[in-house]
Amino acid sequence: MAIKITDECINCGACEPECPNNAIYESGAQWAFTDGTSVSGSIKKDGEDVEVGHRFEPVSDDTYYITPYKCTECVGFHEEPQCAAVCPVDCCIPDPEHVDSNEELQARKESLHL
Repeated sequence: MAIKITDECINCGACEPECPNNAIYESGAQWAFTDGTSVSGSIKKDGEDVEVGHRFEPVSDDTYYITPYKCTECVGFHEEPQCAAVCPVDCCIPDPEHVDSNEELQARKESLHL
């Protein structure tokens, strides 16, 4: 399961530098698979191949956000999601719309960090 940032976010930015996958973005910022990762070429997104440098529209224009396509809940890096560990208002929570097994999260981590 990916982590999401709720509307209670105070935009403090504490979470962003803690993400080992660079999956956290400031409100309104476009994102790409290449941001902070070593991935190159193309990657599967929603069953389709996309160029890893393609810029996608922001998930939120109001608060920091986590793209579920890069979030691994810190599997392979830490024992717990670091965004949730440092969030002063506890707004980093599991995203029920993006449920993944530990094996899927580990595979995502490996695909982002070649």
